[in-house]
Amino acid sequence: MDTTLQDPLVGQLLDGRYRIEARIAVGGMATVYRAVDTRLDRVLALKVMHPALATDVSFVERFIREAKSVARLAHPNVVAVFDQGAEGAYVYLAMEYVAGCTLRDVLRERGALQPRAALDILEPVLAALGAAHRAGFVHRDMKPENVLIGDDGRVKVADFGLVRAVGTATDTTGSLLGTVSYLAPEQIEHGSADTRSDVYACGVVLYEMLTGVKPHTGENAAQVIYRHLNSDVPAPSAVVPGLPVALDSLVASATARNPEVRPHDAVLLLAEAREARATLTDAELDAVPPGALSDAHDGADDRTSVIPRALPADGDGVHRTSRLEMPPAGPTAPRRGTGRRGPFGGPHRKLITVVAAVLLTLGIGTGVWYINSGQFTQVPSLLGQTQQTAEQRLSDEGLGLKGVERVFSDTVERGSVVSSDPASGDRIRGNGSVRLVVSRGPEIVRVPDAVGRSLADARRSLKKVGLVPGMVTREFSEDVGRGEVIRTDPRAGTDRNPDTAVALVVSKGAPVDVPDVSGLSAEEATAELAAEGLKAEVLPGRVHSAEAEGDVAEQSPGGGTEAAEGDTIELTVSKGPRMLDVPDVTGRDVDEARSTLEEAGFDVKVDRPFLSFSDTIAGQSVDGGEQAPEGSTITIKTKGF
Repeated sequence: MDTTLQDPLVGQLLDGRYRIEARIAVGGMATVYRAVDTRLDRVLALKVMHPALATDVSFVERFIREAKSVARLAHPNVVAVFDQGAEGAYVYLAMEYVAGCTLRDVLRERGALQPRAALDILEPVLAALGAAHRAGFVHRDMKPENVLIGDDGRVKVADFGLVRAVGTATDTTGSLLGTVSYLAPEQIEHGSADTRSDVYACGVVLYEMLTGVKPHTGENAAQVIYRHLNSDVPAPSAVVPGLPVALDSLVASATARNPEVRPHDAVLLLAEAREARATLTDAELDAVPPGALSDAHDGADDRTSVIPRALPADGDGVHRTSRLEMPPAGPTAPRRGTGRRGPFGGPHRKLITVVAAVLLTLGIGTGVWYINSGQFTQVPSLLGQTQQTAEQRLSDEGLGLKGVERVFSDTVERGSVVSSDPASGDRIRGNGSVRLVVSRGPEIVRVPDAVGRSLADARRSLKKVGLVPGMVTREFSEDVGRGEVIRTDPRAGTDRNPDTAVALVVSKGAPVDVPDVSGLSAEEATAELAAEGLKAEVLPGRVHSAEAEGDVAEQSPGGGTEAAEGDTIELTVSKGPRMLDVPDVTGRDVDEARSTLEEAGFDVKVDRPFLSFSDTIAGQSVDGGEQAPEGSTITIKTKGF
């Protein structure tokens, strides 16, 4: 979806080379645009760091590191980086443009996926990460938003903005980078991330693909963090009954809370995924999840966050955040007073500090809530507006777009807003985001009458009512003009569900008999074809043929076939027959002479004198050793009486 609203870079030429056409997405560190490289004349994605971050040396270094790291990978499942540069306040990466959607879009629209689809997505993701891991890099921010699915079905991993070399320090600023729902326990508790952290995130992504929901949810990010530290990821079959045990085992292996138990890197997890697939039957792989679930949107932000791991004490030495109440304990949480330690030995006192710091950072703590209480606005009136207008109004109010849900509606025109969350008029944080619910039109639509319309008009009429223009075939028609629709399948007036494909049969016009123009000169052939309403194209290169040099040797389509008025007939011109050596057959019998001449490429005629009963050849029309055109006739004469 093109989310371009009002953006100062859209329409500009960045660094004298990249013409920015549209905004694709906005993240925590950068904005991604669709652009054209005017030097190489190709479409690409331009990732531009937010100007406010361009003054931070550490962020710029991380940004440049992404370009260098990904450029080294050169893997078909990794979004390629072509260039890196800066102009003024804009630091950018020029990357491969992948037309399609993200895995998040797929999960939002479809919910739980069939096991085959989930594995078909997981395996190329693991192949990409495996290449990065073996090259010495960790992604550190794997999530559905960073998995791109092209229109051609290719799967690619994007956004190596948090990539870090294995073995280097992972926490030089005291901050924890990543997305809460996919962080491994060791990332949360110790700030450490290695290849096994990516493995954990992939396990969470697989769980979400199989079930349609995240494994750990909560009212806020702190509760999600708490559950990652204290609860195992449940078996997917607990949410979607009937899922094979092999998939439960695969998720459990990838999401083990102890990193020592997980596969060491994505290469090993890929091997486990393929082993799991091999144990499944086609029926198990293609099983449709019963009642696919949608994302729970538990309040924990899906965007990459920068979360302080600890806050300094106040002047009296007391960490004020420790007074904030802990998230409610789940079934696996330790009881108070037991002194039970976390999965890596850290006491709960340390965990309380971490979670409380997260609460304050994300604006969840009570004090921060009241400090920011004046920073609210109202959701503008959006009902009945087109999606584009609604997005513009949100942008004008400084609000973001959380996502778009599409529903059937008999009363709201297709493409217009049915409702929003929060609703129009509700109070919302000044920098908050709104989810739009957009009409798909009526649940049942009628196929419009497209007969006699141009193909473009017919396609527009189908899209307008919510149908999909399907396969186009062409037929001759005496009654319907060339380029106009003869019929549709399903036919006009038929009731169908929205998004149903409608095939179109388009007229090629009345048929025209193609004349045989072989043997004519190219100019004569062109004129004769034009008289029948056909075009001629003389192909480069000539061929040997029985036709005279310069005359038409071959044509396609051939004479006697049918074509449409205006069609092009391809003509191949002769460069004359090849000249061949004539063998000497005098003195031989008729059958041997005939066979010898025919094998040499000639036609043969036998001339017998009156009352001659001899089969011996006395002479030939072209003497042996001389040359004659290929295919020409050689006359052989037997001895006389």
